[in-house]
Amino acid sequence: MTDASAIQTPSALPGPHPWTRYVAMGDSFTEGIGDPEPSSPGGHRGWADRVAEELGRTQPDFAYANLAVRGRLLQQIVDQQLAPALELKPDLVTLSAGGNDLIRPGGDPDVLAGKLDSVVQILSAGGATVVLFNGPDTGSSVLGRIRSKVAIYNENLRTVAARHDAVIADMWSLRQLSDPQMWDQDRLHFSPWATTPSPPWCWIR
Repeated sequence: MTDASAIQTPSALPGPHPWTRYVAMGDSFTEGIGDPEPSSPGGHRGWADRVAEELGRTQPDFAYANLAVRGRLLQQIVDQQLAPALELKPDLVTLSAGGNDLIRPGGDPDVLAGKLDSVVQILSAGGATVVLFNGPDTGSSVLGRIRSKVAIYNENLRTVAARHDAVIADMWSLRQLSDPQMWDQDRLHFSPWATTPSPPWCWIR
């Protein structure tokens, strides 16, 4: 978890864009678990940190905070990260949430999407670009048993995104994620291969 009280200022790459304040919300996927980096806050450096570095290359005053914490359920993300995110007045927000709920017995993709809808409405009301990550195709993974729930949740996310003019980062369609090298040994998180030097599936490309 990056300290929200002191937004990091990353170094910069080419590629103009309109954003100056980026906040990442979510769970272990966004925190960077699976991509260890002792020198980074929290000891991990995942896709969000690398995306922020790229975005900072053309914005000298670009600021970034990663509020994600491993293991968080959707409601915990809402309760613990939404208010701090809004306080930072972001013009770009990435949100990946719901995966930990879906792997639990009784995790309902329709109920989860309903909760997420109100969060995206609040975030987008302030004028921020909101990027929602859908779930990858789990058919060939240890999470194959929840593939149908992930697919339903993904379709619900598309409806939420369309309603609030948000962006979908479509991991389900990314066939590269079928490569075992893209995953950590736990088979649940991305490996450094999937995030270095910057995510090959990055939505800003």
